[in-house]
Amino acid sequence: MDVLIILITLLIGAAATYFAGDKLASKVAAFFSLAAFGLTLYISYLQSNGVEVGYTRPWIRVPNIQFSFLADGLSLTMVLLTTALAPIIILSTFKKVQNKAKSFYGLIMLMVFAMAGTFLSGDGLLYYIFWELSLIPIYFIALIWGGGEAEARKKDVVKFFIYTFAGSLFMLVAFVYLYQKTGSFLNYTFLRLQLNGTEQFWIFFAFFIAYAIKIPIIPFHTWQANVYQKAPTAGTMLLSGIMLKMAIYSIIRWQLPIAPAPAKEYMYPLIALCIAGVIYGSILALKQQDLKKLLAYSSLAHVGLIAAGVYTLTIDGLRGAVLQMVAHGFVVVGLFYAAEIIQRRYNTTEISEMGGIRVQTPRFTSMFMILVLASVALPSTFNFVGEFEVLYSLAQTNIWFAILGGTTIILGAFYMLKMFQQVMLGEQNTKVFADVTFGEGFVFVLIIGVLLFFGLYPKPIVNFVSPVLENIILHIKTSN
Repeated sequence: MDVLIILITLLIGAAATYFAGDKLASKVAAFFSLAAFGLTLYISYLQSNGVEVGYTRPWIRVPNIQFSFLADGLSLTMVLLTTALAPIIILSTFKKVQNKAKSFYGLIMLMVFAMAGTFLSGDGLLYYIFWELSLIPIYFIALIWGGGEAEARKKDVVKFFIYTFAGSLFMLVAFVYLYQKTGSFLNYTFLRLQLNGTEQFWIFFAFFIAYAIKIPIIPFHTWQANVYQKAPTAGTMLLSGIMLKMAIYSIIRWQLPIAPAPAKEYMYPLIALCIAGVIYGSILALKQQDLKKLLAYSSLAHVGLIAAGVYTLTIDGLRGAVLQMVAHGFVVVGLFYAAEIIQRRYNTTEISEMGGIRVQTPRFTSMFMILVLASVALPSTFNFVGEFEVLYSLAQTNIWFAILGGTTIILGAFYMLKMFQQVMLGEQNTKVFADVTFGEGFVFVLIIGVLLFFGLYPKPIVNFVSPVLENIILHIKTSN
């Protein structure tokens, strides 16, 4: 068995979901997403025990393109994140989507397929195809099922599409140039190249533009908050929980190993730019009166810290970034789901119109509180493990980077707890807030369970990703 079975399952699932019709679409999507998760777990188990589960076959002879999929601890960890969050996101929408449900869930499955393909691709052009393919479903999900005024939503979604598509063209040019040097798009052939300093700079820059927009890193972030706010919650979960991780993963897999010299030379400016995003995102989050926008800027701050850890070029930075990517994926999905539940009950995302929810539903309040504490990296939660290791890597590079990067914890605790106080405590709102249903509670329990389990016992993920990350660091250090 090889990793191709995961992609086949997701692709069949996308088609089956669409042809199942509106009534069965959500159930079919949930079944195939769970099947893909189970297969990913099994293949990850095989890979960790030394079984070869990668897949490479000739595809197109001229140009030389291989149907190649990598299967190591890094790629499979990201696919596990993708296939674990997919059924949770789908379950969170049960009985909520009435309009064109088969198209909605079919697009979700297609997007999950494209994102999993991006993480697994070992051929540069195949990777680029999956990278761009993932844009199409989220474009229609946000455009058709999003909220807010139609014209404003269209403007923001089109801006997002153009930004990310245009940035990716720089990456395509870099791949074409590398192909001319090697006669192949395979990842390992790129790693064998002896590029001079000028070539590496331009390759690094081309990748950086594509990834900085997708993450996003300031000043490429202007699309993010409005799209997160206007997209349906499932779309926001896909964007924040998985899609932005494609760029950070790609820095580790493609950018740093292929062009390590600029990463070493410009390490301090790159880290400073990422940390600027941490501070900037936190300050903007402090000012927000819209719950979804606050969470969007909070996400901007957290991913800025993750990117800063990657650019330290240390094993602690890379491992902490991977751990934080997984932890952030679960906690941000949980927070946006909580925001969706509140919006559904109150028909608003304005924080000033909320309050007193704790009196009406202690269970929801407790689960929301755990997610808030996890987001600010409380010890014993998964976020603490990754964030601590990232900050340690920053301290190894320069103690001031660690101090400034640590503001994400201080500022994050301030604006998240302030938001919790305004939304959940205070005087009881005149509107009735119905308690969480069994399905809603089940989604929260799944997410909280993952955050607490790996917060106390992260060893399985650490052991799974460490060997490949150590090889990448060794390659970077021994390259010119």
